[in-house]
Amino acid sequence: MTVTYTSRVSTSSVLSNFLGLLVRWRGSIYKLIWLDLIVFFGLYCLLAITYRLLVNEEGKRFFEAIMSYCEKNGSLIPLSFVLGFFVRIVMNRWWDQYTTIPWPDGIAILISTSIHGSDDRARVMRRTILRYVCLCQVIVFTMISPRVKRRFPTYTQIIEAGFLLENEKKIIEAMDQAFPSYPKHWMPIVWAASIVMRARRENKIRDDYAVKTIIDELNQLRGNCGFLLYYDWISVPLVYTQVVTVATYSFFLFSVLGQQWNESHSDEDGTRIRRWFPILTVLQFFFYMGWLKVAETLINPFGEDDDDFELNWIIDRNLTVSYCIVDEMHQEHPELVKDQYWEEVFPNEIPYAQPKMRQNPPAASTAYMESQSKLQKRHESAMSTLSTRSRNNFRQNFLGRPSATGSYSDSIQMEDGPSRVTFSENQFDLPHDEANSSHKPSQSTIDFNDLIEQRRRERRERIRHRFLDMQSTHLRHDTSGAPYTITVLRPPSDETLSESQEAGDRAQQDPSGSKEPPPNKTEKQD
Repeated sequence: MTVTYTSRVSTSSVLSNFLGLLVRWRGSIYKLIWLDLIVFFGLYCLLAITYRLLVNEEGKRFFEAIMSYCEKNGSLIPLSFVLGFFVRIVMNRWWDQYTTIPWPDGIAILISTSIHGSDDRARVMRRTILRYVCLCQVIVFTMISPRVKRRFPTYTQIIEAGFLLENEKKIIEAMDQAFPSYPKHWMPIVWAASIVMRARRENKIRDDYAVKTIIDELNQLRGNCGFLLYYDWISVPLVYTQVVTVATYSFFLFSVLGQQWNESHSDEDGTRIRRWFPILTVLQFFFYMGWLKVAETLINPFGEDDDDFELNWIIDRNLTVSYCIVDEMHQEHPELVKDQYWEEVFPNEIPYAQPKMRQNPPAASTAYMESQSKLQKRHESAMSTLSTRSRNNFRQNFLGRPSATGSYSDSIQMEDGPSRVTFSENQFDLPHDEANSSHKPSQSTIDFNDLIEQRRRERRERIRHRFLDMQSTHLRHDTSGAPYTITVLRPPSDETLSESQEAGDRAQQDPSGSKEPPPNKTEKQD
């Protein structure tokens, strides 16, 4: 089964949790490459001993020429690119194969809720359908997994495990003889679909939509089983696997020659360190060869590696859970009781075992921005200050010198937007002779904002009365002459209620509706 370590790295700590994983053996990289590493290091030591002790000077010069060539041209092999691309393909393929494994839980829930009845007939239908679903999985797994094949080498072992009956075995064997070249994993799904249709005819399934839903789920499971066979038949192209393998081993063949210590070189580039131990060469082999072994392990996750999928456990689990859903839990549920938040409707505060664990909800990205109301108040305060300064400037610059016509409005230039400019007689100190002239200022105060608000109120009142006229007691007729009524959910006024009562009395006196409804109220003119 796949080696899991998520519990060890659930929370990061000051000391890396990954360091504690380096000592594990099962599923580790050491278990995969230890033999290759020993062979590589042994070959390196053998060449080093031959160069230093077993060859003459002429042989050393020839060996140094080979070392220099391998060291300079070993980088021509694009090992990082080839390995990285290959491992990415294998990893994606590995996860896709796991997500393709079908699970019968959804079909079991549908069967349990759709096939009604507690008698033996309904029960055997539900259990047989799920047994056929699990049988389809077993047949597919025996075709792609060596472990499952060793567990179920023939149909006899499948019968002993309870997935297959003797008469069903004879049918499958007859089909194998008639069509030996094709797999028969789809036959149990066909049998399951036939049982679903029989349950519909016997009214065990009460609607056709449930039949369609179950058939769709069976087809989806059959398709997933087929995809597992496709992954087994169609692997990563062999040419690419060969390219990666040749590139990796060729690279380290050049490295075992090019990374040798050369006695003719000076110690300026640090090559004399290789005389004692090739540290970086061993690490390079560890990384690249480990990369290749990862791809080799994951390219077929249905084998017997430590990280391969445990299909035998999946088989056992699926059959147990399926029978539990369709039989033991069929139409059963706990007693219906009121929950603890019944009176509150919803919980205002959910308890914690440790109160310190309670946290505030996450803040939104704009939580600390100033709201529009604050900005509007700041703007109104600034506008109020500006308006006060404008009035003071107006009094100082214009009120002391009226125009030739005697009107102060000739010198005023109104600004756009809401205005609070007020004209009243107590704001003007005029000479006595001008006060008696014909050009007197207005004796009333004019507030533009109040005037606009008054117009808005009048318009809302007109619209309100217009809707109040359309009461449900008023009978209307469309263009074809058919009567209809209109109901407006608004609180009517007292005047409208009296009019509605009168209209209802007229409707009772004349039920034919020949009279025309009273006209709407006359709208006010601005």
